[in-house]
Amino acid sequence: MAEAADFQGTPSPARRWLRRTGALLAGAPLLAGLMQLPAAAPAQAAGSDTVSVALDSLSPSAPGDGDTLTVSGTVTNNGKQAVTDAHVDLRVGSLLSTRSEIDTAARHPDDLQSSLGTEVGGKYTEDFDSLSPGVAERFSVSVPVDKLGLGQDGVYQFGVSLSGKTSTQQWDQVLGIQRTFLPWQSSEADTKTKTTCLWPLISTVHVTAKTGAGELQTPVFENDDLAKEISSGGRLAQMLALGKDLDVTWVIDPDLLASVDAMTRNYRIQGTGTTTTTAGTHQAVAKQFLADLQDAVTDKEVVALPFADPDLASLAHNGTTVTGSLSHLKDATDVAATTVKTVLHVTPSTDFAWPVEGAVDPSIIKVATSAGADKVIARSDSLQETGGLTYTPSAARPVGGGTTAVVADARMSTAFEGDLTDADSATLAVQQFLAQSLALNTQTGKQRSIVVAPQRMPSASQAQAMATAITALQDSNWSQAQDLAAAAKAKPDPGATTKIPSSSAYPSSLRKRELPRTAFEQIARTQDKLDSFQVILTDESRVVTPFGRAINREMSTSWRGRGSEADSFRTSVESWLDDLIGQVKLIDKSETKLSGRSATIPVTVQNNLVQGVDHLVLRLTSTMPTRLEIGGKPYYEQPVEVSGGHSQSVKFSTSANANGRVEVTAQLYTEDGQEYGAPVRFDVKVTEVTPTVMLVIGGGVLLLVLAGFRMYTQRKRAAARRAEEDEGPDEAGEDTPDAPGTPESPGAAEASRDPEAKNSDDADGPGNPAAQGDRLQQESVARSRADGPEQPSDPTPDTAPESADPSETGERVDR
Repeated sequence: MAEAADFQGTPSPARRWLRRTGALLAGAPLLAGLMQLPAAAPAQAAGSDTVSVALDSLSPSAPGDGDTLTVSGTVTNNGKQAVTDAHVDLRVGSLLSTRSEIDTAARHPDDLQSSLGTEVGGKYTEDFDSLSPGVAERFSVSVPVDKLGLGQDGVYQFGVSLSGKTSTQQWDQVLGIQRTFLPWQSSEADTKTKTTCLWPLISTVHVTAKTGAGELQTPVFENDDLAKEISSGGRLAQMLALGKDLDVTWVIDPDLLASVDAMTRNYRIQGTGTTTTTAGTHQAVAKQFLADLQDAVTDKEVVALPFADPDLASLAHNGTTVTGSLSHLKDATDVAATTVKTVLHVTPSTDFAWPVEGAVDPSIIKVATSAGADKVIARSDSLQETGGLTYTPSAARPVGGGTTAVVADARMSTAFEGDLTDADSATLAVQQFLAQSLALNTQTGKQRSIVVAPQRMPSASQAQAMATAITALQDSNWSQAQDLAAAAKAKPDPGATTKIPSSSAYPSSLRKRELPRTAFEQIARTQDKLDSFQVILTDESRVVTPFGRAINREMSTSWRGRGSEADSFRTSVESWLDDLIGQVKLIDKSETKLSGRSATIPVTVQNNLVQGVDHLVLRLTSTMPTRLEIGGKPYYEQPVEVSGGHSQSVKFSTSANANGRVEVTAQLYTEDGQEYGAPVRFDVKVTEVTPTVMLVIGGGVLLLVLAGFRMYTQRKRAAARRAEEDEGPDEAGEDTPDAPGTPESPGAAEASRDPEAKNSDDADGPGNPAAQGDRLQQESVARSRADGPEQPSDPTPDTAPESADPSETGERVDR
């Protein structure tokens, strides 16, 4: 009872001590657990985005022995509570022995669940009393490399973390981290990788097919975007400024050079949605850009792509079945070297073809080498290794047919494709690029040649990151620069794959962005029109050159992902060519009236071009040649030559065979028989006999009839008189014979008055029976002719009989 009373009542001092001691002993495990909570906090804070850490700079990117590493960036409190007792720490992670480990680590650079690495600690931190919500604070920490505790050469994971307390978590914990990579090569490597870095200078299409009408043919640009790119601070200006100090291979699109060169003289800018143009004003900028580029490429390797950088994959997959498509690639290749040499005064290599993103299949290889290139820049994610090699082989691979595939490293080539406008993203890209390069070098003691082929048109921020990485790589202890030609000639690795992937392996994401077959059909149609047009020109270079280059631009790789713009450009080229072709045309004619059996029809050919045209033939065709003939035939052709800015009238002789309306077609042809332009059709109304002409013709016919009748009656009378004259002497002789002293008979009197008749009687009188018989026969023939029409069998007299009567005035009688 006493024990109970003591317990329930006020405890004695001894008992209070015992209770306190027991409570302390019982709570010891719990206290020990609480004391360990800060160390376990990172796991509890997994996935927390309370603080974000941005790593804006890490210098040097690839430190060596004796260097001091400086890391700077910003920390931002994204939470709703202030962070107190905050401090930035540097952390060194584990050694990453393979390239795949680098890939894995790069996927989650800010994951708090992953290993945080070893804190460098000491004085190599930066403290903040408090980080207010939404506020970003800059930091910069420098540490000698020998304080990082790095071991053997290789790639280390490297992190920057921020630790601190919040009002709800009153213990020190890691609230944010950013990881990257630290390449560590303390001294010169025994074997260095030979690295080729391509530096592409490529832009989109800027120049249209249009040119001014003057002698200089002022070029017309789609817009003034190219001026922005080559001006100070522009993308291309920065690419030039950055690349001039790098040991790189310049890969240049000759179209860019031709476009900038055109800007050094007079040029025009096409207005949006209008046909008007304005004068370009950036001649000085263009001249400065080309002068700087000439200096930059001096003594450097320059590779010229085919003019306008044609899309080889699109051509291989969708264009080879369209007649003439491959010829455009040959033209683009032929003009490339000339353009580069003219503008930059260097001789480029044209032996390399570069498909989009280095993706290849058998058809792409075939097309790429069809224009003369024997080296194709591929990429290792397309031409993948299948031989089980434990290292990355050299770039050069013989793939058959005398062709070498130069396989760029996919990891390093794609390192700068993301959004690198933030310094943090750019820094991470640079460090990952260097890490991959060093990891590649440590794979084997065998020296290899590696090629880096970045995206074709890097942004300004991407180009800056690329330049930073290449500079660090060329200053590193494990790599040395090499030009592309040397890489292509390097001894191939016998274990490297040389099998080109099948067409089905071509990435669908790339295939969806290709130029369609319809694009190549339109290009072919435009080329056909150009071929027909150029044969009639006296100076075809004024048209063939600008349109030939425009057709090259229609096949440009830069149209990928810009389908509507590509369609618009192709349509504008064809439309402008149609406009020029239409400047040589036939003038429309209205209905033509043709009076009489023959007449001349004029057809006018108009030439509104600056230059003259020839080698044209104008054909005029009658649709009813039985009614109307042209030059004695159903159609007639005449050659045509017209000076620039003039018209010419071509005349055709026609003959009508009947009255009525006849449709006539005028059509221009080239000398090889191809139709040129639209035909002109018009009606010819044949009125062979008009009322006036009818009266004239009727009068003439009447006169002919009267004259014939007159001739007939005159001949009949003459024959009758001769018959009477011949019968008179016979009757006198029979009734009253001549006797001396007898009075003269009428016949004798007539004979006395006509000595010729007397002579005739003497010769043919009754005393000459033979003569009399002949005379009777002749009289019988004369009477038969007088009584009826002349027959074909009638004998023709030597001399036609004459009439003694005078002819009427105006009458003409054929004799």
